[in-house]
Amino acid sequence: MSENKIYRASTTAPVNIAVIKYWGKRFPPLNLPTNSSLSVTLSQADLRTHTTASCSPTFSPPDTLHLNSAPQPLATPRPTACLSALRSLRSALESANPALPPLSTYPLRLCSKNNFPTAAGLASSAAGFAALVRAIADLYSLPHSPTELSLIARQGSGSACRSLLGGYVAWDMGHQDTGADSKARLVAPRSHWPEMRALILVVSAEKKGVSSTIGMQATVQTSPLFQARTEKVVPKAMGEMETAILERNFEAFARITMRESNSFHATCLDTDPPIFYLNDVSRAAIRGVEDVNERRGKVVAGYTFDAGPNCVVYYLEEEGDFVAGAFKEILGGKEGWEGERGREVKVREEGILEAKVAKTLREGVARVILTEVGEGPVSVEEHLIDENGEPVE
Repeated sequence: MSENKIYRASTTAPVNIAVIKYWGKRFPPLNLPTNSSLSVTLSQADLRTHTTASCSPTFSPPDTLHLNSAPQPLATPRPTACLSALRSLRSALESANPALPPLSTYPLRLCSKNNFPTAAGLASSAAGFAALVRAIADLYSLPHSPTELSLIARQGSGSACRSLLGGYVAWDMGHQDTGADSKARLVAPRSHWPEMRALILVVSAEKKGVSSTIGMQATVQTSPLFQARTEKVVPKAMGEMETAILERNFEAFARITMRESNSFHATCLDTDPPIFYLNDVSRAAIRGVEDVNERRGKVVAGYTFDAGPNCVVYYLEEEGDFVAGAFKEILGGKEGWEGERGREVKVREEGILEAKVAKTLREGVARVILTEVGEGPVSVEEHLIDENGEPVE
């Protein structure tokens, strides 16, 4: 009977949004970065990838992956590197204990689903590779820690290494040519600062015009600003951000976050040819955050943008009605306010956002997502592959 058994394990993994950006690789084959980075892991109640990994001696090769119900190639360098590393770890366990079933020799069937748009500046690859690595690690009963597994996830998508941990997470760039010291590190767990909230203004759910992989290498090769950023700007910001998080200093957190986002996009503009990830709606969102802070008389909101036009606004729970409420006043008719989190936000009827800014946002924002700092990957019993090894539709 065991010869026909189908083995399964399922995991959900979170999105993370960097406040200190990863941009540039010093050794692309291993996804070794040119600078360290730091992110906030977001709640999986709002943004997650759900992945089931299965294997069986009855499966025919090759390994397969279905993402959002569509077949995806696995025989490309990044997923191949992850699968090879995980199989190697499982094979070592099997060599040490011949009683274990030889799962490392069986073909894999993988199925993943996102509850958010893929490749739209919402860190889908980070959640995706984190879920893939964690699910296969669970399938293989690997005893390795999240930090150890982050070495593997990094090879799939650099920022995926940060999605293997919850709370506030650094990715130390490391210096070894092997990449053995380029891994995720917990700065603080969610419980240290659970009041952190995020409002995501989804400007576009379309695929980016210039992928992160292509864009960052163009920046490395052509931007005069890039060297100053990696050697001076980011190391200083990393130290300041870790201190802000450990001290729960939101004003410092927000100021560093905004300055760092601007620095990152400045190097994109400094690339030849220039890379335009932000658009007019993105810039209106920046002005909107500035309006909120000015009206409040202190810094209660901080914006950041990854490689896309979507704006992430960080704020603390205690300022939710003022920050999220200011945006709900003009975007209350958009999708995303329906859940409990959205219903709790009180509309500010004070015209906090300048009229032109409000008009641009109203016309350009497609939907909103309200979320908060969250935990790392979670093993779940809901499988996306059935007992016969077929994807569950």
